[in-house]
Amino acid sequence: MPAPKERKWDELKGWKELAEISPGAIVPGVPTSPEYLTGDWRVERPIWDEDKCTHCLLCWVFCPEDAIMLNISEDGKVVKMIGIDYDYCKGCGICVRACPPKIHALEMAPEEV
Repeated sequence: MPAPKERKWDELKGWKELAEISPGAIVPGVPTSPEYLTGDWRVERPIWDEDKCTHCLLCWVFCPEDAIMLNISEDGKVVKMIGIDYDYCKGCGICVRACPPKIHALEMAPEEV
């Protein structure tokens, strides 16, 4: 087997040159969740207990679908969680696992049909 070619740092292309060849992970025309309601096939749903919630927002950080709804002040600061958007929630339970165990403000419950 031949030895790998030794590369010199000055021969390597930078990000600007590579961006001219390929723009990266841009996929035009692909639908996204805001365009399609995706929460209608879940089997379980997270139930939020506002009285227990400390608004640490770990559920929002880890939610893969951005289904955690937030109250945002006029200056752009997040104030607190205000609910779950079940139109987009897929019932994965990641928010429930992210909620601090001592708080336990989110619980999974069977989806009512």
